[in-house]
Amino acid sequence: MKHLNKGFVVWFTGLPGSGKTTLAKNVAKILRDKGYRVEVIDGDWARKTISLGAGYTREERRIHLHRVAWVARLLARNGVIVLCSFVSPYRDVRKMIREIIEEEAPFIEVYVYCPLEECIRRDPKGLYKKALRGEIKHFTGISDPYEPPENPDIVVDTVKYSIEENVEKIINYLAKRFGIN
Repeated sequence: MKHLNKGFVVWFTGLPGSGKTTLAKNVAKILRDKGYRVEVIDGDWARKTISLGAGYTREERRIHLHRVAWVARLLARNGVIVLCSFVSPYRDVRKMIREIIEEEAPFIEVYVYCPLEECIRRDPKGLYKKALRGEIKHFTGISDPYEPPENPDIVVDTVKYSIEENVEKIINYLAKRFGIN
């Protein structure tokens, strides 16, 4: 097992269904195969554990992501590579997350680009159908905005490029920046 004195946080943001968690899990597999300690934190897990009962209003999302940012920071501070997969739709909240984490560990923002129409077509959990019928309030992309990052460290396009191509792009970035080999 390779040990980093200080880990880092890779934060995947994008619309629901854009492919954030799929990419995070694939990146994690490669890093684990290389011997690194890696943790994947995604929205589904976080809402069942550290943010049980968290809602979807702007303020509830801010509080939820504030908690996640602190968990990620603590893990990274102790040598873990943390891959976070969250819609995290608001720029000001992502700025807050970055500030919390960067006090102790590097933060990399990955914008997982996928147009809304494609996310609606994919709809892996059937949530867009419910949101379009008005059954889910504050649903990002339908009844709540998504503010794309203005200067992400990495942009991946999950329509034009395969999972493997996007994972390779992320791994190459991490290898260059952190000497991951």
